[in-house]
Amino acid sequence: MNRFYLAKTNKAALFFAMALLPSGLAYSQTKKDTVAKEKKIEEVVVIGYGTQRKEAVTGSVATVKGEALREVPTANITQALQSRSAGVEINQTSSKPGATMKIRIRGTRSLSDSANDPLIVLDGIPFVGSLGDISSSDIKSVDILKDASATAIYGSRGANGVILVTTNRGSKGQKPRFTYNSFTGSQTLFSRYPMMNGAQLTKLRHDANDLIKNGDSEKDGVDTDWQKLYYKPAMITNHDVGVSGGTDGGNYNVGLSYLKQDAIVPLQSYERFGFRLGLDQQVGKIFKFGFTTNSNYVKSEGNGVASAPTLGYSPLASPYDEFGNPRRTLTMSSNMDQAWVYTRKSLDALGDKYVDETKAFSSYNNIYGEVKLPIDGLKYRINVGLDFRTSNSGNYTGVGVFNINPASISSAGKGNNQTYHWTIENLLTYDKTFGKHKINAVALYSSEQNTYTSSYMSAKNVPADFFQYYNLGQSPQADITVRPEDQSYARTGLVSYMGRAMYTYDNKYMITATLRRDGASVLAEGHKWNTYPAISVGWNITNENFMKAFQFVNLLKLRYGWGETSNQAIAPYTTLGSLTVNPYNFGGAYSTGVSINTAPNPYLGWEYSKTHNAGLDFGFLNNRINGTVEYYRTHTSGILQNKSLPSTSGIPGGVLQNVGDIENKGWEASLNAIIIDKPDGFSWDAGVNWYANKNKILSLASGAQRDENNLWFVGHNVNSLYDYQYVGLWQQGDPYLSILEPQVGAAPGMIKVLYTGGYNADGTPVRAIGPEDRQIIDTNPDWQGGFNMRFAYKGFELSTVGAFQKGGVLISSIYGSAGYLNRLTGRGNNVDVDYYTDDNTDARFPKPGGLLSGDNPKYLSTLGLFDASYVKLRTITLGYNLNKDFLKDLNINSLRIYFTVTNPLIIYSPYHKMSGMDPEPNSTGDQNQAVSGYKNRQLIIGTNNPATRNFILGINLSF
Repeated sequence: MNRFYLAKTNKAALFFAMALLPSGLAYSQTKKDTVAKEKKIEEVVVIGYGTQRKEAVTGSVATVKGEALREVPTANITQALQSRSAGVEINQTSSKPGATMKIRIRGTRSLSDSANDPLIVLDGIPFVGSLGDISSSDIKSVDILKDASATAIYGSRGANGVILVTTNRGSKGQKPRFTYNSFTGSQTLFSRYPMMNGAQLTKLRHDANDLIKNGDSEKDGVDTDWQKLYYKPAMITNHDVGVSGGTDGGNYNVGLSYLKQDAIVPLQSYERFGFRLGLDQQVGKIFKFGFTTNSNYVKSEGNGVASAPTLGYSPLASPYDEFGNPRRTLTMSSNMDQAWVYTRKSLDALGDKYVDETKAFSSYNNIYGEVKLPIDGLKYRINVGLDFRTSNSGNYTGVGVFNINPASISSAGKGNNQTYHWTIENLLTYDKTFGKHKINAVALYSSEQNTYTSSYMSAKNVPADFFQYYNLGQSPQADITVRPEDQSYARTGLVSYMGRAMYTYDNKYMITATLRRDGASVLAEGHKWNTYPAISVGWNITNENFMKAFQFVNLLKLRYGWGETSNQAIAPYTTLGSLTVNPYNFGGAYSTGVSINTAPNPYLGWEYSKTHNAGLDFGFLNNRINGTVEYYRTHTSGILQNKSLPSTSGIPGGVLQNVGDIENKGWEASLNAIIIDKPDGFSWDAGVNWYANKNKILSLASGAQRDENNLWFVGHNVNSLYDYQYVGLWQQGDPYLSILEPQVGAAPGMIKVLYTGGYNADGTPVRAIGPEDRQIIDTNPDWQGGFNMRFAYKGFELSTVGAFQKGGVLISSIYGSAGYLNRLTGRGNNVDVDYYTDDNTDARFPKPGGLLSGDNPKYLSTLGLFDASYVKLRTITLGYNLNKDFLKDLNINSLRIYFTVTNPLIIYSPYHKMSGMDPEPNSTGDQNQAVSGYKNRQLIIGTNNPATRNFILGINLSF
């Protein structure tokens, strides 16, 4: 009876599942319904210090294959990682060529922004470079460890997640294989900054009661498009050549790469030369050794060039004088403002008069040896990482360059820094299967040291342009400056012990236990060492006998993990406090003194994070539908916060202490499906990931509920703002205007903000609006994610990658008060906004020439905040794989030609609808502003390089 019931249930469930699928998938599954359920997912996941079958993984690990990264041709693989993994948020900090990106895995855990960066591990060794140093052609896979049970093996280095990068290797017995990957294309302006034209600025000045008149360089009727004179399309090109192969005893991989990316902004470029070499060799039956080297030379030009000056130029000013000669300077806005003329032509003409460049060389090397010990399954391995990076920067600005005074003196600066990093890891691994029992155990002892030095000097009155920054000693000695704070030396060390054991019984029940102990030199005596455990368990329900009735279920696994990690988020020597060097004159002598800047803290210790993670992995219909659902909670205690001291202490910098708590919790989900799969016909694959992280400060120093100076508030996320809340514009006849805004100049059309005070018995407000009406504004999104689809028919393929975000606050400094581009007085050019007039009272922006706070309309900062929601396509790629029979005659293994458009389309965005701009940030909060207003950790849309839309043609060839 029970057997009959189970059989009927199985058939009904299978029929129901097939009925929900498109006909192609249902048809394909019908053909494959004889496939045994015991067919497993054989995908191997890199978990750190080893690999594991995906179905046996008990921690939270996301994998992105190298093939997927190469679908997005880009100068930096971090951009290709965007939107690929749930819980991994990647944002631009700058849109300049070669700029790094900010990566946050499951939220922000520390108040120090740089202390939230994940650990990058390249081929098993902690990586001191950036992901931008690695060519996408080199990468086999990227595995991201997200929860403490997975990251605990890396100890304090892995407190913010771990990104494991595995590069390509040759295969044993493989004949030599040549590969050539190349792409080239044009970068075009995604959208112009939405500035006013000449007629609009003239009207604005009139609507502002003609407070501003034309300057000497301005004339009504003129309409200069300064952006057209500044931006132009730029090229990007990449070439990567590799040879790989192997013998019966080993394998090799060698390659060269070259990338050149110009910018649509004048004088900017990024150039990278790369060399890689990997070798693995078996010697006899018990010994194996190998090495990997990845070296780069990078040259970056024009780092100091930006768009801000050009955007503020009046369109009523012509770039040419009355004689047709290019102007050197502009005089605008009732002759109050003068500016040096930034155009592509004027910048390109500078020649030796201006340079701003950085040249860097880096070499990352990993050597290993592995020996099989007499006990079956036991191996010893030693990893040695030797890394070196040097960077030299120089800048020179000639006489009169960028200055309204043609006789302004020249200036130059030169800096250099070096990083020396070594790692030694001793690993003992035991891997053995006994019937239904499988054991994998790893013991580790490692030592790591990092040494960093840097120096900088500057000079004025450089004798000739051709000296630039190469010989600052030619300047007068009195004009050469070497500041103590510009010189640096730091050495840090880390010693670690780690043990991990993984046990699997009958491919059903899994448990992983990890214990690691770290000692960090940056912490105080008595607080340098910390031990933290982690444990995770898994139940592969699929392999239970009762699941045999559900043939369409290929994977159903529950897992749970708990672990503790720590973060040594402290700059070297912080425990000692710091001194400030103060040069001064004592009588007729020049002397140097020191004063205390920050106090020492002999109790400075770790930031501790405890994480709970629960997950469900599933796969149905021969794994054509698979995915993951996870929930996590991370509580971080001992947060490092700088505590202010009384002014009577004479220590302006305060003291760094372990205070405060932060919580991150959220949900993640990913789903992948082979929707249609017809052999030699049409196929359709799709994937989507979604995640929601809730970040909250639980406590601050001394029990304080807020730190307004740093914008930290208990109960709110780390990236919160503190400002008034915009509710509209004051309208004619409002009886409360004179009460809430009693100052002279308050009038209809000015910004109205939320009043939070009380009311009198007659309903009138009891006071005027003041600082107590400011609101705490949480900026983090409600949820976000990404999606991808791929269609293929015979040799053709069409793929796309997209991203989405719901909620959150987008900061745009060009609309707010920080950028000085929305003053609404007519001084300088203005962003094209819908502003209040007597005939347009339902506008969003205030009346021109109204009540000012400084140079901006009062409360204008509230209008720089927008709904951060968006849905966008990041890339669309059309490719063609040439017929294999045709290629065989040419002795070619594969040949693929593709065309990609990056950043092609914004599907939905309130900000884009109003501005036409890309809704993703392009700057950190302390960049590209006329006045300070935001913190470095906050990302904004500013006057950095604008977003681009790129059109790229590429080729992948192997033989």
